[in-house]
Amino acid sequence: MGVQGLTYLIVGLSFALYIGIAIWSRAGSTKEFYVAGGGVHPVVNGMATAADWMSAASFISLAGIVSFVGYDGSVYLMGWTGGYVLLALCMAPYLRKFGKFTVPDFLGERYYSQAARTVAVICAIFICFTYIAGQMRGVGVVFSRFLEVEVDTGVYIGMAVVFFYSVLGGMKGITYTQVAQYCVLIFAFMVPAIFLSVMMTGHIIPQIGFGAQLLDAAGNNSGVYLLDKLNNLSVDLGFAPYTDGSKSMLDVFCITGALMVGTAGLPHVIVRFFTVPKVKDARVSAGWALVFIAIMYTTVPALAAFSRVNMIETINGSDQKGVAYETAPNWIKNWEKTGLIKWDDKNGDGKIYYSTGKMEDAASTNEMKIDNDIIVLATPEIANLPAWVIALVAAGGLAAALSTSAGLLLVISTSVSHDLLKKNLMPNISDKKELMYARLAAGIGIVIAGYFGVNPPGFVAAVVAFAFGLAASSLFPAIIMGIFSKTMNKEGAIAGMILGLFFTSGYIVYFKFIDPTANVPANWFLGISPEGIGMVGMVVNFVVAAIVSKVTAATPAHVQEMVESIRFPKGAGEASDH
Repeated sequence: MGVQGLTYLIVGLSFALYIGIAIWSRAGSTKEFYVAGGGVHPVVNGMATAADWMSAASFISLAGIVSFVGYDGSVYLMGWTGGYVLLALCMAPYLRKFGKFTVPDFLGERYYSQAARTVAVICAIFICFTYIAGQMRGVGVVFSRFLEVEVDTGVYIGMAVVFFYSVLGGMKGITYTQVAQYCVLIFAFMVPAIFLSVMMTGHIIPQIGFGAQLLDAAGNNSGVYLLDKLNNLSVDLGFAPYTDGSKSMLDVFCITGALMVGTAGLPHVIVRFFTVPKVKDARVSAGWALVFIAIMYTTVPALAAFSRVNMIETINGSDQKGVAYETAPNWIKNWEKTGLIKWDDKNGDGKIYYSTGKMEDAASTNEMKIDNDIIVLATPEIANLPAWVIALVAAGGLAAALSTSAGLLLVISTSVSHDLLKKNLMPNISDKKELMYARLAAGIGIVIAGYFGVNPPGFVAAVVAFAFGLAASSLFPAIIMGIFSKTMNKEGAIAGMILGLFFTSGYIVYFKFIDPTANVPANWFLGISPEGIGMVGMVVNFVVAAIVSKVTAATPAHVQEMVESIRFPKGAGEASDH
């Protein structure tokens, strides 16, 4: 069976599994829809959380960024992984102790204000739609290549699948679907990494192969280390050395910090810790999630390096002088059809060549433009791996994008039905009506998400990084102050969230959409890029909240007592099992 047939088979089987789980675990109440009944085992929840968080950005785009920019891509690895430590230590057990369904629910109760709840709903929806734009693009990229359909058509297919199991099963269906999706995506990511490590270095563990010597044609150690080879190739082609960084230390710090605190403030991740039976289980499940995430994240640098060496050598040839287009590897022509690889034969010699295009050598005037997002998906083809590996990677990419999309849609639906309607505009609606509105909101959310997938604002990881920045500048400070500050009042929290969100989103929108030509370090505030501005927005939030709380009415005594009780992990009631 060929690649096309295997892709249809493996992707079809995985979709059938997800839909079957959704039917089996159909939600029958709002509690099952919102938090899976509160009885998820911590190991299961850790795996589901890992799948929820390891989105298309992690699976499809992260290795692509590291592969193309080298050392500077490490900010994503440090920030996204470190955020989970912060989440496990500072937030998960306390939010589980509080016992509410959603982040806006916690903020509305903690800050004794419907206005605070509404602002939190707006922040959550804004963050989720920014995030989901990247996921839908990831779905389109996978389908456009492996099912040979238009990117738009691929987005529509993904919408239909997500709609089925998220709207039908709610959090209960999503949780068990995400466990299956984690198994698919981690297997799909590790298999090509192991293949490449063995082929190029002789080591079965990619993390060891990353620091090892390359093999020569006879299968012996060549004496050349992988990273040295990559540095030399990069310099020869006009790029900066792979292991050198170009970002300022302040920008690296801010991007890493924004990604880290943004992780801890993402509403679709936080809500997962309401699904476990006990407070202790919230912390344990965060630990398991970190283990499951680390399996992929420690492999990303190795896969990125292996893939870049293979990519350059297959495009430029063993002599690094280019390859005739007629004899170019099939993977280049396959990906050209998607528009994600473009070749411009500027000197008319009929050869493809990958470089910066800024060198004196005539061959280097040829330019190949390669989208960051294809590197993981194209790796099996570049390395001539078996057809089943290519199909497996397609299924893994879809699993990553769909698992996070489902979690985000659930946050959107619960924010509208539970926090906006039940807790604010329509307090007397029945449980059945609330569930209906939740499913309706999820359906509308999918339509809007599909629009962003068809009209993406950027490549996957960059779009997702902005969502983390928005979470860092709006929800994270309000949650942290809500847990650890008895004196923070509603006026301070609301003012902080609004100004933090407006500052960060305004900065991002200006440099990314209003005047993209100005998006250079010389024009940035203190040299901080739009990807890192969420860290500054967080500081703005904290400062504004502190000032406003000092000049407004004190927090009521009963709220201060509630905050005091949240800090002690003991005392939360058992959740009902399934």
